[in-house]
Amino acid sequence: MEWLSYLLILLCPIMMILCMKSHGGKHKHYDETDILKNLNKKIKYLQEENEMQREEIIFLLELVKKEKES
Repeated sequence: MEWLSYLLILLCPIMMILCMKSHGGKHKHYDETDILKNLNKKIKYLQEENEMQREEIIFLLELVKKEKES
């Protein structure tokens, strides 16, 4: 029965080693150029969205102004 207690004590580190080995090669490593490309895409998208919202605000302000004049 004593071997069972040793087995239970060793089970945790053995399982940790096996889990770490199985997940080792699945992480994608990004280099700086990939990160910069993604950031530039996001910035461009946000700038375009900002411009569209700015145009919508101007349109709505003109619409409200026309409504007040009527």
